[in-house]
Amino acid sequence: MKNYLIAFTVLLFGEIAIAYFQFHPFIRGFVGDVLVILLLYSFLKIFIQNNNHKTAVFVLAFAYFVELLQLFGLPEKLNIKSEIMLIILGSVFDLWDLAAYTIGFFLILLIEKLSNKNEDIKNHSL
Repeated sequence: MKNYLIAFTVLLFGEIAIAYFQFHPFIRGFVGDVLVILLLYSFLKIFIQNNNHKTAVFVLAFAYFVELLQLFGLPEKLNIKSEIMLIILGSVFDLWDLAAYTIGFFLILLIEKLSNKNEDIKNHSL
């Protein structure tokens, strides 16, 4: 849990920095979307101690769902004016966002696999 809290905090500050400092569009638009998957996953893992793979799949499905809402113009149809809500929901459907979310998902799986491998090595060396 402690590691997820640290990861969440670092990722949150990273996302805020990307938004605030107006980095290159690739960083803001693509890397930010990759990182948001890790951010959501870390946040959930602070509170939920279930299977890592299931949590990662849930986060990916949620991101795809939000992107699908953009495809159908939900923010406009609901007449959302809040800048924060528009940032959270997004406003434009983009297949590259789906690619970024998928990369974030696979990064989670890789990080968890490497983390578990390190735990196994540490436990066997005791």
